[in-house]
Amino acid sequence: MDTYHRDLKEEKAYLEKVLLFIRKVLEKEMSILAERRGELLEGRREMWKNTVHFSTDFERLTEISQYLSILESHEVSYANLAKQIEKYNRMLDNPYFGRFDFIEEGSVENEKIYVGVHSLIDTDSYDMLVYDWRAPICKIYYQYELGEASYSSPKGQVGGRVTLKRQYRLLKGQLLHFFDCSINIRDEILQEVLSNYASPRMKSIVETIQREQDAIIRDTQNELLMVQGVAGSGKTSVALHRIAYLLYHGMNHYLTSQNILILSPNKIFSQYISSVLPELGEENIQQLTFDSLIDKMIGDRIRTEKKQKQLEAILSVDELERAKFRKNCVDFKESDKFFQILERFLQYYERQSIGFQDIYYDGKIIETKEGLKNIFLNNKIGRPIAKRLKRIEGILLNKVHPLRKERMKKIEKLVQKMDGHELEIKSFSRLLSMKESNVLMKKIRQFTDIDYFNVYCSLFKNKKLFLKMSQGIALPENIEEIIEETKKRLDKGWVSYEDSSPILFLKLRIEGNDNFSEIKQIVIDEGQDYSYMQYQIFKILFPKGSFTVLGDIHQTIGKTLGDSFYEEIVHIFNKKSWAKVFLDKSYRSSYEISRFSKQILDLDQTCVSFERMEEKPKIKAYESIEDMDRGVIDGLKVLLREGYISIAIVCKTYKECEDVYKRLKAFLKINLITSETDELESGIVIVSSYMAKGLEFDAVLVYNVSSENYTNEIDKKLLYIACTRALHRLILTYVGEKSILIPVE
Repeated sequence: MDTYHRDLKEEKAYLEKVLLFIRKVLEKEMSILAERRGELLEGRREMWKNTVHFSTDFERLTEISQYLSILESHEVSYANLAKQIEKYNRMLDNPYFGRFDFIEEGSVENEKIYVGVHSLIDTDSYDMLVYDWRAPICKIYYQYELGEASYSSPKGQVGGRVTLKRQYRLLKGQLLHFFDCSINIRDEILQEVLSNYASPRMKSIVETIQREQDAIIRDTQNELLMVQGVAGSGKTSVALHRIAYLLYHGMNHYLTSQNILILSPNKIFSQYISSVLPELGEENIQQLTFDSLIDKMIGDRIRTEKKQKQLEAILSVDELERAKFRKNCVDFKESDKFFQILERFLQYYERQSIGFQDIYYDGKIIETKEGLKNIFLNNKIGRPIAKRLKRIEGILLNKVHPLRKERMKKIEKLVQKMDGHELEIKSFSRLLSMKESNVLMKKIRQFTDIDYFNVYCSLFKNKKLFLKMSQGIALPENIEEIIEETKKRLDKGWVSYEDSSPILFLKLRIEGNDNFSEIKQIVIDEGQDYSYMQYQIFKILFPKGSFTVLGDIHQTIGKTLGDSFYEEIVHIFNKKSWAKVFLDKSYRSSYEISRFSKQILDLDQTCVSFERMEEKPKIKAYESIEDMDRGVIDGLKVLLREGYISIAIVCKTYKECEDVYKRLKAFLKINLITSETDELESGIVIVSSYMAKGLEFDAVLVYNVSSENYTNEIDKKLLYIACTRALHRLILTYVGEKSILIPVE
């Protein structure tokens, strides 16, 4: 018997041992679950039988509360056990995926470490049958070749030697084959995984984590970790596995799923990534888009435009001049220049715009306007404007309060002298006192009540003031037109997307921030799409949080970014420790598609393609829109027959998506992806280029890449984004003349 078959026999025996152990544990746990279910049902029946269903009696309410507390404990216990059983059931299918043999320094024992998604320990013998991939020792599996290796343990650094590394392909509890390898992940395994069809959900990459990805996942030293990764480099997957890693070690850092937040680009992307953490055995965590953040923070006061509407306006080919002007507005209001203007304006507003008044009560001055202003400006502990003004309101009321009795006596004497109120002196005096108090409060609140939206509007209503705040700052040539246009929109109550961030920034600076206090870790996906102003908002919202920023400067829409973008983030957050990591290898697309996509942006020097050979991209010309639609329908039918599960028609804009959808939906089952779509389904979808970010499909058809539709630098980025969504097949269609942005093969 050769070495491979001898090892295969041993591996099958070990697998059977592990599966037998899991089945025994499952049998025991299922029995306990049945008992706990019975206890839970019995507890509910007992509460229903022995307590009243409605009462205002405090003792009876206490009794009900005690029952509810016991029931809640039973429910938590039942849910935790059910979750554990679900984990064991998943392990029956694939209990582990790798192994390495490690001899610790000073020892002769060759320890076999099996690596899986979850740990498996025999509580009787204390043998570790499988180690969780996040365990400290498993760093060796991802980071080291055969030979010298080390890992950090609670006792300190542990050194030793790796004598074997092995990877397995298991399916439904059966060992198909294994590979021995000298580096962390063999191409055979990675090729097999990457050749699979796309899913409507992102999948765990725990079996194929690369060395550079593992370093990001296990980083706990930096408060700010920035990942610049090319399309398909696994940025989002790595971030989600990083979250799972941090939660695994969360007991040491007091971190739970409630302490983590993901800022996602849109709803469909949030849903797309939602299965990864549960697959890794962790709870899903809170996700927000910036649109939903705006709604949450200022939606009760104003209604703002959504990101999609702004992008559609900028990308419009029907109103080019209007689109150009809109882009100028966006560029300016998202910039550090406008941020400086707002900072100056806030300082000016504090000193010049709050109309403090002398406050009198009962004919005596309580506080002068100069005195109030001095109290307000004496801000040693950094209170926000609104809280300082409310403090002043409290100071004034405290001064008035001891004078009210004397004032009431005076009012009563006046009422006694009035005709018609002899029988109601007390009550009528109280009424007059209340009216006096209301007048006083109204006067005080003329300067203690502050509305952030009105403050923002006031900046644009006074052009001279705006220009005064801008002295020394380079402004756009059409700044007066921008000021006037903004004023008109704000007067109508219409808030553009580019105004929503500055307004939220002002609100936070004026009122302070009492939100998201529990958040300790923040993941910002598609980080290149957030503006200077938005990062300033994140700094205020999460002052003590650690950040993981994932971005690709090559996928920025509407602006040109370089490495200075990450330097700006470092400057804004001002964290004690930070790191920038590059992921320059793309694993998504076939070699041919990746090579074609790189040529669009001339990225040959900055992006390495994983060599999975498939068909070259196809570029198809048509005489008319009608001919192109027929060609698209026929092409999609062929792709379906070839067995592709997920297919995307990618249009430049959402408006184009709507038009194409209306024309094609009678011939094929197609789902239109909108900004409100929260479920990505298998089959054919039609999606705008900017909404497709982060998603991937088996086959992509980029619609109408004509010279009229794709012309400028913004379009070049959109075209790159569209093409890099494809795993296996890429087709581009056009009518008339082909865009000069299309690479020449």
